[in-house]
Amino acid sequence: MKIAFQMDPITDVDINADSSFRLAEEAQARGHSLFFYGPDQLAYEEGRVTAKGHAMTLRRELGNHVDLGPLEHVDLAEFDVIWLRQDPPFDMHYITSTHLLDRLKDDVLVVNDPFWVRNYPEKLLVLDFPQLTPPTAIARDLDTIKAFKAKHGDVILKPLYGNGGAGVFRLDAQDRNLTSLHELFTGFSREPLIVQKFLPDVSNGDKRVILVDGEPVGAINRVPAAGETRSNMHVGGRPEKIGLTERDLEICAAIGPLLKEKGQVFVGIDVIGDYLTEINVTSPTGIQELERFDGVNIAEKIWQAIEAKL
Repeated sequence: MKIAFQMDPITDVDINADSSFRLAEEAQARGHSLFFYGPDQLAYEEGRVTAKGHAMTLRRELGNHVDLGPLEHVDLAEFDVIWLRQDPPFDMHYITSTHLLDRLKDDVLVVNDPFWVRNYPEKLLVLDFPQLTPPTAIARDLDTIKAFKAKHGDVILKPLYGNGGAGVFRLDAQDRNLTSLHELFTGFSREPLIVQKFLPDVSNGDKRVILVDGEPVGAINRVPAAGETRSNMHVGGRPEKIGLTERDLEICAAIGPLLKEKGQVFVGIDVIGDYLTEINVTSPTGIQELERFDGVNIAEKIWQAIEAKL
């Protein structure tokens, strides 16, 4: 098959951690041809959705992991599968790319389905499952956020469309910075904020559970660095081997059918203690760490699910 990856520069990825690299590597091993382009090179041209990019060949060699062919101008309708894999922020640039890719749905399998990626932002889809999540409020209004904090005392405040742990603050009962942080965030963004009750279990780790076509295939635990609340690996969180608990399986059983129905083939959910905090559909990570810990080829499972749809 012809496979295109819409992603951030392939030349800059960490080949021992990046999930997009691992997915492309597995596709290559299965005999598929690979094409790379950046989201800035996606276009709509007189009825066609096109991109400018490069054929690519991968190897697992640090500092020499990709060969790119000459620049090509391609019609994306000629591909079998397109991966939507650029990192957030989930802004209008990202949203526009989902609108353009959605125009290919009659000809190409786009993974994850861009219509539902657009309608299921990570911190909003969880609102469909209040029985699984910690107390949560989404607001731009300062008084609403203050009232939530007064009720719950110890909270986490973060941008609604952020990623990678950026801009995440813990505000305990004695903290006096809420108003200043609100001024900071609203000074450069029109977006609301999300505030959740702080979960002390985060000191034991923030579990990333991987689901393939709605079914859990394993998990890794991300443990915060000393002195940190955030456990994201982008900010120093340490991955550890961990199994799936009965509660994890209960959460997956509740959300899995919806993910499968809406074409969300590769999803990473975040679980702290007994609570679901995010459902990551835009550009989830974690499969390389999971493969090393569990010895299971997760990328193969993902491609098997995709090939079964074609």
